[in-house]
Amino acid sequence: MSAPSRLSLALESGDVTLPEAGRIAVFAPRAGMDLSALPADLCHVITSFKPDRDHFAGLGFACGKEPEGRYAASVVCLPRAKALGQALVAEAVAVTDGPVIVDGAKTDGVESILKACRKRAEVSPALSKAHGKLFHFTADAGFEDWVRGAPREIEGGFVTVPGIFSADGIDPASALLADHLPDKLGRRVADLGAGWGYLSSRALSRENIAELHLVEADFAALECARRNVLDARAHLHWEDATRWQPDEPLDTVITNPPFHTGRNPDPALGLDFIRAAARVLSPRGQLFLVANRHLPYESEMARHFGEVKEMGGDNRFKLLHGARPARRPG
Repeated sequence: MSAPSRLSLALESGDVTLPEAGRIAVFAPRAGMDLSALPADLCHVITSFKPDRDHFAGLGFACGKEPEGRYAASVVCLPRAKALGQALVAEAVAVTDGPVIVDGAKTDGVESILKACRKRAEVSPALSKAHGKLFHFTADAGFEDWVRGAPREIEGGFVTVPGIFSADGIDPASALLADHLPDKLGRRVADLGAGWGYLSSRALSRENIAELHLVEADFAALECARRNVLDARAHLHWEDATRWQPDEPLDTVITNPPFHTGRNPDPALGLDFIRAAARVLSPRGQLFLVANRHLPYESEMARHFGEVKEMGGDNRFKLLHGARPARRPG
């Protein structure tokens, strides 16, 4: 049996008391997070990350990408990005009539959020457990400067919003892969984990591409891609890239896969992307992937592709090419 969560302990001990009636907003919980201490029929899970949305919807929770109306209480599950965490707290304050409960790991910056909240509201003593903290407060104002900023333009004329991957500029790994893609990628291409669309925008300079599918789990990033990639050949999908299935097999997959869960490195994510690429490609399809040098992707590519080679890179990143996908179990 797993240890009780911070939220469970706080509610069971009486450190946090939920209102007797009214809906409870749960902001940005991650798949696998224990929400069993909350009354499921009153919860509204608010997340723009598709795998998390699918997980909690599968458990029977009402889910949405944005708040809907007012809430009697809110739980904010802090994400990795500080700007996004602050924005979620501000959003919770704006729509909540009762307590705003903030739960996060130390590696997700909960200490700095707690310190800042203490300057803006009367905050409860923090419950510390499992390398994290939980605290709560009630406020109806004072967090306006934490509201998520409007879309902004970065180098190259691209639009991003705070909190998404590579919001401050073009990711160097994606730029390296874009610079080394061949002139011909085939007619049907997908960008798995497309983010705000940089890699796809570069790939679409090729006239021989008939359709390019941008598959991205973060809805905020995908909305930026909608503004950054205006080519009629682009098709945007709010989907988990490891589960997405095209109507027909693809000629090429390009990807700069994520490799973090929260702040912790998780190479398994990239391995899932490799397996997904092999699954959606035609027998003569090919994968072009960029990764940090230390990530152990070659052996998994060798399990799923008949031909694997390093096609370039530098001291930080490697460019891997897989051809002739083989559909193997696992």
